[in-house]
Amino acid sequence: MSYLNQHRFAMQLAQLSRAWRAELDRRLSGMGLSQARWLVLLHLARFEARAGKWPTQRELAESVAVEGPTLARLLDTLEAQGLVSRQAVAEDRRAKRIVLNPVAVPLIEQIEAISSQLRQELFDGIGPEELRLCQQVHAQILANLEKR
Repeated sequence: MSYLNQHRFAMQLAQLSRAWRAELDRRLSGMGLSQARWLVLLHLARFEARAGKWPTQRELAESVAVEGPTLARLLDTLEAQGLVSRQAVAEDRRAKRIVLNPVAVPLIEQIEAISSQLRQELFDGIGPEELRLCQQVHAQILANLEKR
């Protein structure tokens, strides 16, 4: 692949990511949640569903890809809204598990429905083979990044 095509691809990928998140944020704006907060809620919901237990604050920060102090501020706001709780971890007094409160479940269901609708719209006209190939390319780029 030529340098120019690599450059175009990288710029298009960055633009796609920004535009996708901006559109989702626009659609979710009526829920009173910032992009960072709804992202934390989604990660929490998926973490619990996948692992069968609530993550520690450190695990959640890694999952969301934010620094610990940034997540702490987000959790302060979500906790004040009654959406999450922090619970002590018996094995480590310094650690806290982040628990999704039941009041957050309908909110997460709305977030999931809106994001699912957006995905359906954005993947319109893209076949399974095209998507599979694109996923392979992205996986290889990610693997190359992780080597660094």
